[in-house]
Amino acid sequence: MTEHAHDEAAERAAVQRDALPPFDPAEAQEPPLVGEHAWGAPTQMSSELPGVPDHFQRLWTPYRMVYIQQGQMPDEEACPFCRAPELTDDQGLIVHRGETCFVLLNLFPYNTGHIMVCPYRHVGMYDQATTEEVAEMAVLTQTAMRVLSQVTRCQGFNIGLNQGRIAGAGIADHLHQHIVPRWSLDSNFFPIIAKTKALPILLEDMRRDIQAAWPA
Repeated sequence: MTEHAHDEAAERAAVQRDALPPFDPAEAQEPPLVGEHAWGAPTQMSSELPGVPDHFQRLWTPYRMVYIQQGQMPDEEACPFCRAPELTDDQGLIVHRGETCFVLLNLFPYNTGHIMVCPYRHVGMYDQATTEEVAEMAVLTQTAMRVLSQVTRCQGFNIGLNQGRIAGAGIADHLHQHIVPRWSLDSNFFPIIAKTKALPILLEDMRRDIQAAWPA
């Protein structure tokens, strides 16, 4: 890619990033007959559903069954970040495809809305990425922060790169940057004691909401 083409790509990405509207919280309304999650996904009121209430709280985390049955790590010869762009957006959990990088949801999220920015190229270390890949990764990270703020109303982020397996990289051979939304009091004893994370919305619903809010 020439320097002129890179400047045009960076400019287009920056325009997409700046196209997001400012966060505007909705005005208070009368309680609806159908309840809503914090980011607006409707759910039927529990009082209208069959069953006998008790004193237990239940955490519905269906995607954890994938982890239990198959384990977190893919086969050594398989790279999920190389495979994802070959699939449809919903199959690959992709929310945006750029020129050198793409954005997708983490199948094993730390928090709801945990997404990653990856180059298409199979490269492991940040210093091996091209100038074009680094530039677009930075712009897409900024856009992701704005989209997640709008969709999930999060209050902060953890952003980072784990470089090498010894540094905690789950997929060490393909560069990926984590963007994790954070809320006040979103940490509890479950991840520490029970190795369990409660996620209140399904991945396909979260992916659809993020992709819909991503600037065209």
